[in-house]
Amino acid sequence: MEPVESIIFIRKQWMTGQMSAYGFQKQGDSYVLKKTFFNGDFLAILSVDTTGQLTGRVLDTMTQDDYDPLYQKNAQGAYVSRVRAAYVELLEDIAACCCRDVLFASPQANRLTEAILADFQVSPDFPWKGNSRYASYGAFRHASNRKWFALIMNVKRSVLTRDKDSRPIDVLNIKIRPDEADTLHSVPGIYPAYHMNHRLWISIVLDDTLPDKKIMNLIRTSYQLTR
Repeated sequence: MEPVESIIFIRKQWMTGQMSAYGFQKQGDSYVLKKTFFNGDFLAILSVDTTGQLTGRVLDTMTQDDYDPLYQKNAQGAYVSRVRAAYVELLEDIAACCCRDVLFASPQANRLTEAILADFQVSPDFPWKGNSRYASYGAFRHASNRKWFALIMNVKRSVLTRDKDSRPIDVLNIKIRPDEADTLHSVPGIYPAYHMNHRLWISIVLDDTLPDKKIMNLIRTSYQLTR
């Protein structure tokens, strides 16, 4: 069962001023909120790290134990369903008060989107927004020929790593020079392109393995190759 926090806070960017006003407190590198709900019977402990990732715990205030049924798919009784609904309502209120909507799930994807706009005056379009599976895929195109020079997708990490890691991750597809393919494929964070020609395209995992500056240099090459 996918954590409800991941569902509600995907494509959200935290605003620290609003977080402090809501009751989040800075603890080390994280912001932490402790808030009771469901008539005080449960305590939510929410932590937001430096990457904007939120993790949550819910405690039964009487026993001080984690309320595990909240995250169990087969726990569908009337009581746990009401507790889950109250927790979702709390999370949605936090998202509305403390976050703003962004185009992509990962902070790096959104930073690169801003850099592409600054460099090329291009914003992404979402050609498959009518398809729920691919609705978040954003294409960056040349105004002159409508060819895209960059594509950001949210996929399972395993489609690149070929292991059992099914966590979703933003990836960037860009065009490369064929004679650079082998060298680039050996760089951590760069893979043969997902659903594209492996000699002409690469996929870059947008989890800050590669710095923005290096990725932008590769995007500039892709822009020139697709003009």
